[in-house]
Amino acid sequence: MKTPDWILEGFDSEEDYEKEKGIKKKKTKGGRFFRVRKCPKCNSDNVSVILGFDEGKGRGEWECKNCGWTGKNVNEEELSEEEFMKYLDEKGEEVL
Repeated sequence: MKTPDWILEGFDSEEDYEKEKGIKKKKTKGGRFFRVRKCPKCNSDNVSVILGFDEGKGRGEWECKNCGWTGKNVNEEELSEEEFMKYLDEKGEEVL
């Protein structure tokens, strides 16, 4: 076993250490979560992946159907099931 770096460097907590060093952990939420991808230009969720010419070999780029933006840096949000249902209600989607 090894003593954690945040203790060796004299920080009071692991959160303080991560904040000072600029380390961001992936949020681990209990239960189900949903990913919503949004356009960085117009903030629309009407984005889709651009497929390459060979089937199954994508270019890794995204396209916004609203403003026509294309690129690789699409914004991605993780929502809990409750947050996702609220998001769909605000958007006006019908939930079965």
